[in-house]
Amino acid sequence: MSKRIDVSGLSAYYGSFKAISDVNIAIEPNSIVAFIGPSGCGKSTFLRTLNRMHEVLPGARVEGKVLLDDEDIYGPGIDPVAVRRTIGMVFQRPNPFPSMSIYDNVASGLRLNGVKKKSVLDDAVEKALRGANLWNEVSDRLDKPGAGLSGGQQQRMCIARATAVEPEVLLMDEPCSALDPISTLAIEDLMTKIKQEYTIVIVTHNMQQAARVSDMTAFFTIDKTGDPGRLVEYDATSKIFKNPSEKRTEDYISGRFG
Repeated sequence: MSKRIDVSGLSAYYGSFKAISDVNIAIEPNSIVAFIGPSGCGKSTFLRTLNRMHEVLPGARVEGKVLLDDEDIYGPGIDPVAVRRTIGMVFQRPNPFPSMSIYDNVASGLRLNGVKKKSVLDDAVEKALRGANLWNEVSDRLDKPGAGLSGGQQQRMCIARATAVEPEVLLMDEPCSALDPISTLAIEDLMTKIKQEYTIVIVTHNMQQAARVSDMTAFFTIDKTGDPGRLVEYDATSKIFKNPSEKRTEDYISGRFG
């Protein structure tokens, strides 16, 4: 069951440096939301605040609220590890565990969560690989190293690893930036398919990708050097790309800056 995310008054810091300021946004279940904007505007920082990955860095902290179906993930007594089980993440570059087989890569999160029964693991691994549209390509070599797959296959395996633990939200930080066009389209097709089960939030520098896959688009920017990143506009993707409300959004999408 995918979940709704409501963010209010969120600012993120690295030590004394304020990276993003006062973000307010609502993300509906079973939708794909794309974050776009120039480099350094805080898109990836904001993405990492949504599953408490930001605070892993020394000196990093957050102000404001992130509600997951009305529960504040930064509230007192909330376990960050439990939050990251509910809100999975796929990173910019495929990051398979190099010493592990394809099977063990996908099963790793389940084992960390205490699942030991082989039949349960077998079923979950197959389901996750089928969901990532990878099963037919690897079912006869599950014992081979995950790092031996192509880049696009590795990224789909990492998506399978993230979904095997059945999160409710999937965050993707430029998941196609290191991939060729054919692999990129495979990941985009996969996102469209699995949004029936997950709330998906993606950071992308690829305007065409945002236009192709997302239901809603959020445009972030920095006004001048030293200012924190801010959310400028958030609306239906078709409106953002055809008739944005803010001139700064139009200038960025048309290539006049950024």
